[in-house]
Amino acid sequence: MTTAAATDVVMRAVGITKVYGGTHALKGVDFEVRRGMVTVLFGENGAGKSTLMKILSGVETPTSGRLELDGEPVTLRNTVDASNRGIAIIHQELSLAPNLSVRDNIFMGRETTKGGLLVDYKSENAETSRLLEHLEEELSPKTLVADLRLGQQQVVEIARALAGNARVLIMDEPTSALSGSEVEVLFRVIRELTAAGVAIVYISHHLEEALEIADRAVVFRDGALVAEADAADIDIEWIISNMVGRSAEGLAPDLLDEFGEPALELRDITIADPSNPSRLSVDRLSLTVRAGEIVCLYGLMGAGRTELLEALAGRLPIQSGTVTVKGTPIAKQSIAERIQLGLALVPEDRQRDGLVQTMSVGENMSLASLLSYVKRMLLSGKAERTAVDGGVKDVRVKTSSPSASITSLSGGNQQKVVIGKVLLTDPQVLLLDEPSRGIDVGAKAEIFGLMAREARRGLAVLFATSEVGEALTTANRVVVMSKGRIVREIDPRTSNREELMVASGEAVHEADAGHETEGGQR
Repeated sequence: MTTAAATDVVMRAVGITKVYGGTHALKGVDFEVRRGMVTVLFGENGAGKSTLMKILSGVETPTSGRLELDGEPVTLRNTVDASNRGIAIIHQELSLAPNLSVRDNIFMGRETTKGGLLVDYKSENAETSRLLEHLEEELSPKTLVADLRLGQQQVVEIARALAGNARVLIMDEPTSALSGSEVEVLFRVIRELTAAGVAIVYISHHLEEALEIADRAVVFRDGALVAEADAADIDIEWIISNMVGRSAEGLAPDLLDEFGEPALELRDITIADPSNPSRLSVDRLSLTVRAGEIVCLYGLMGAGRTELLEALAGRLPIQSGTVTVKGTPIAKQSIAERIQLGLALVPEDRQRDGLVQTMSVGENMSLASLLSYVKRMLLSGKAERTAVDGGVKDVRVKTSSPSASITSLSGGNQQKVVIGKVLLTDPQVLLLDEPSRGIDVGAKAEIFGLMAREARRGLAVLFATSEVGEALTTANRVVVMSKGRIVREIDPRTSNREELMVASGEAVHEADAGHETEGGQR
């Protein structure tokens, strides 16, 4: 039960509107941030959640309306001003400097000094180690961020926010790249912060996960706050119906029951860990995916899913074993040649690996298939524009124009552009790594609907996910991986969440995490 003192409003937005050109991102929003509580914001991409959070943290200024802090009107000039007032934000898209160390990223802009002159690296190292230990992440403060996997970078981003001792902490998709165990640690830290009186605002597209940590839920749709309630009084169906205006039952894709000939065949595949070549990321794995079939790779972080998909696409070398696409071996093929054979990957990190941020929507979409529009050694602009226009309509990208900047799109629409780019290469086998990462439930339904549609057209689809619900509702077959090997194959029609989690080792891990041995060690 939340005490009366814990419900004090520390920050309030009153009648906030935000207009970008002809787009009304926020429409007269009233919103409260309460001390000692976790307020979770739900809503589709483009609903206005992140825009409001940027205003609360000083990144943006409202077109109209006002902010109040401790009951007094306040104008946040910038993020430094907000930080000085105790307001911090963890952005959905990581804002780390990859060429700097973990320590330097955490203390960037607020360095600890000796006498106001020299940076006190010893003190910063000690504080960085303390923060990482608290987050149960074994990293050296001196490690370059560029050498970290995505989940570890997310932990560093969280540590940076915690280092500021904020009293209002905004988290925009903080778990999008975290493993199940890392999410548990973050939730423990969140509860410690709220117990100390910190107000948490939490945005997530992982509905069940977010509901677990929420004290109060708020739903945004089309720039307006449309529903709010105590977390104890609502369920997933309430969230989805308020977000998208329809029930969850209508969001599952329509899958085929019968499949064609083998399109992708893997035999005894072995792949070295790119960060530690002495160990294996994938160990003698064999798998067949047929035309029209959707196969899900499920497993904990470090199971080898990403390494497998990236090796198939040509980004990582395959140490041993054979891979064929429609009977053609790909071992000696370059990435471009594999694309020509019909093998294409939608990568896990769309910002870093899937899109060029300085290009337009159309330029990004046509990038992998440019050679198709070359005639007599010249690029046919007309052919390219026709293909792009068709691609935008095909995957239903919501954009003002193909010439619009890719950065103007929501996360879900950016993901559609990456998928559209891949589809323009006319693939036979579609690989997707965490295709729903950082997008809302409505956009997820569209993405998985696209996958199902392409499967019905005869493509073989192999995708990786860390979400149990996705694995059980969007695939014909679930392949569970652990430590680089397939440990079980599951028919989602006859299986449940517990069975899948036990197979991956997740349920065992969760059970062990809550108990200590006699010696006090976990």
